[in-house]
This record gives sequence, C-alpha cells and structure tokens, in this order.
Amino acid sequence: MSVITRFAPSPTGMLHIGSARTALFNYLYAKRHGGQFLLRIEDTDRIRSTPEAVDAILEGIAWLELTPDQPPVFQSQNEARHREVAEAMVEAGSAFRCYVTPDELLERREAGEAKRKAAKDEALAPDEREALLAEANALLAPFRSPYRDGTLAPPSPDAPYTTRLKAPDTGDLVIEDDVQGRISIKANEIDDFVLLRADGTPMYMLAVVVDDHDMGVTHIIRGDDHLRNAFRQKPIYEAMGWDVPRFSHIPLIHGPDGSKLSKRKNDLAAAAYRDLGYLPEALNNYLLRLGWAHGDAEILSREEAITLFDLSGINKAPARLDLDKLGAVNAHYIRTAELDRIAPLVMAEIKKTHEITEVKAQRIHAALPNMLDRGSTLIELANAFGFLLTDRPLALNKKARKSLRGEALDRLALVRNRLSQTDSWTSSELKLTLQALCDETGLSMGQFGPPLRSALTGGLPAPDIDQVLEWLGRDEALARMDDQISAAEPSSDASSLDEGI
Repeated sequence: MSVITRFAPSPTGMLHIGSARTALFNYLYAKRHGGQFLLRIEDTDRIRSTPEAVDAILEGIAWLELTPDQPPVFQSQNEARHREVAEAMVEAGSAFRCYVTPDELLERREAGEAKRKAAKDEALAPDEREALLAEANALLAPFRSPYRDGTLAPPSPDAPYTTRLKAPDTGDLVIEDDVQGRISIKANEIDDFVLLRADGTPMYMLAVVVDDHDMGVTHIIRGDDHLRNAFRQKPIYEAMGWDVPRFSHIPLIHGPDGSKLSKRKNDLAAAAYRDLGYLPEALNNYLLRLGWAHGDAEILSREEAITLFDLSGINKAPARLDLDKLGAVNAHYIRTAELDRIAPLVMAEIKKTHEITEVKAQRIHAALPNMLDRGSTLIELANAFGFLLTDRPLALNKKARKSLRGEALDRLALVRNRLSQTDSWTSSELKLTLQALCDETGLSMGQFGPPLRSALTGGLPAPDIDQVLEWLGRDEALARMDDQISAAEPSSDASSLDEGI
C-alpha cells in the first residue's frame, strides 16, 4: 500500500503554528514511506473562507518548503460528488431525508434545558426530580430523528429536508489510533448528524470523508481536537464500503504557561515567524521536536527528519511553545547557513530601518562572516550592525560620553596618530599596531580600548576593536576619532603621553 497523507486547512484564517506542525508531520510521514503528501483547501464554509486566507496558507506552505506532490484540491469544487455519495447512502438505507426543522430542534433543546433547570428545585420529591432529569436527558441526548426508519411520512410533498446519517444505535465505535491508542465510545453517543443541508450543500463531516477517499488518503494525521470527528466519520466509510484510513491524532500545542494557544495569545501565523526573523528550516526543526522525539537529537536536517520520523515518537501530552528554544535553534541555522543565502536576508532587514549606501553595504558584507553569532533572529542580527551604519557625528550614549573625558581623550588622540601611520588597514595589522602602542607606552588596552571603542561605535555593541577598525575603513575610522577629539579640549597630560614613546 502506497502511503498518502494530506494537510487540509480551512481558509478562515492564517496558517497558524499548530497547523504548520500538522502539515510538517504529514509531509515527513509520506516522505519517510516513499508516498505522497497532498494539500486540500477545505473552503466549504463560504461565509468565512476568504481568498486572502487561501493565499496566506499557500504562502506559508511554500515558505516552509512543504511542497505537495499534486496541485492543491479545493473542496468546494467537489460538491456534486459529495451530493452523489449522500444520495447513494440514502438509497442504501444508511442515510435518510429528515423533515425536522431548525425551529423544532431549538424547541427540543430549550425544553430539555428547562426540565433540567426545573429539576434543581429543592421542593421537588426525589422521584419527581428523577423523572424531570430523565425527560431532560432524553431531550438533550444525541438526536435521533423520527424520520430515520422511514415510517413517518413527510409533512407535505414539498417540505424542505436535510439529509442525515442514520447513526448506529448499538454496540461500540472503536478507533485504533496510531498516537492515542485504542479508543472507543458507545455508538448511541453519535447523533443522526446532517450530511446535506436543506439547500443541498454538503456538511464538513461528509465532504472530508468523500474527499479523503477519492484522494486515496491512507493516513490521517491531525490535531486531537478532531478525535471526536473520527467517530462520526467512520460510519460514513463503513456505509459506503470504503477502507477506513489510519488515524493519528496529535496533541495540540500549548503556550509557555500551559494554556491553549489562541489567535490572541501566542498562536502566530507561520508567516509571522518569517517576519520575526526566523528561518524556515529552523521553524521546521523546532516544530518537529515540539511533541516528537528521537533520542536526544535536537538539530535535524530535512533529510535526517525524513529518515527518522515515525508516529511512535509523538508524545501523547500537549507540547509547550518555548520561544527561547526556538531562538537557540534559529541561531544555529543562522551560524551554519551559506553566506550567499543569509546576506540578502540580513540586508533586507537592515533596509527596513536604514538607508544603505554602497559604502555601508560593503561594510556589512565584510563584517557578516564574523557577525553570524550576534543574533538569534535575522532582526537581532541586523540590529547588531548598528555600529557600522550610524552616521557621523555619532550620537554617544551615556557610557561612551563618560569614557571620552580627560586622559582618555588624550589616549584617543595618541591612538589616532599611531593608527594613521599604519600601512596595511587589516585587522591583523591593526591589532599588532595597538599592541605595539601598549608595549611602548606601558599602558594597557584596558586604558586605550574604551575611548577608542566609544569613538568608533558611539557605545553601540560591537565585536573586537581591530575588526571594527577594518570594517569601517581607514577614512571613516579616523574621521570618527577626529570628531571626538575636536569636540573636547585635551588635558594638560597629552604631552607627557607623547614623551613616553
């Protein structure tokens, strides 16, 4: 049997993080077994489905590189097939036409709730309370239509009707779930639910079964919020004499505090993680390990994930979103990515906040190989280049201003003069020059370094000073030092520093 999995999002919103993980698991399982991964857009909810949401889902899938093996299927295009199956079920006696109106159903439910409320009256005798509760439970139990057995005639020849499943009445419904294990419920817990609305449009429960069958889906891997649906869908497969796919219901992702994710709290769209500066391979790696494990392995390439992924490694308990861990995984992929790939991504982030001249672009490209460990996201990495992008005269922070006073300013002037005489403006040569100056004056880099760093960066975070000097270039580095030297009066000790060399 060739394995076929599917990811079937509803385009009523963005591709959120939990859905992205479901898509990833389906993709990996299919690839592990040499099968196919399919995509179906379940757009039968015409009111809530939007083209914008469809585009966002397709964009998210493409960004995560979870490419389906066939063009996406749109569920709304299969309505005629859905109706055909419903009619076949009516002919076979496993479904029926129901003339109970929505108002009658509402009246039934309200009557049940009223009796349940009345049973709370403390003045009632025990037998009266039990009788009321029994009546309430009967009215609020899973709906069994009076038309299910075909003995009750329609109220009129042209009366509107829905098409309902004739739900099983006795025995147990059993799901052998590849994640949750064997689960069973009483058959009478399933109601005679609607397959076709009165206008002939299919309900989700029918459409998803028909589409999964027609697409040849062999394994359904989805969130455990759909577990109850499996018990409603299995009778449709059995009524049509179709093979029932293997079910795997994976626990949902919870927030850092253990609460369920919601669109207003932590449950960001996959595209939002891209905009926050995460790489797709990092998010895929993190989502893979969010509820699935293979020993202690944390970093897994796409190829390794395909080789190792299995359903037995999925935890039954909900996973917790941990953005710090995601950041650590992302930092790894930033450090190990090809420079040709990272450079335009970093430059795109920098351009969101800075005007980039050709000279500044050259500085960034020169520094990038040594800066990859200075951010866990592309945004953090882009911000780390601030010391190369700030324009003269530099705005000094409080600490930088403090380090450019008195003797410190005189030492800066001395460093400036010595550096201006350096023949080769490379970090290695500049480092030797600074060390020679320390040796000749008897001063340490702890005395020369702070004013020099402040003059060059304005107090912004930066790596080793010899690297900063090289990336800025001779003219820019000397000009930044000159700005600070000319902005303040040197102390009377400057001549003594000169005499010491």
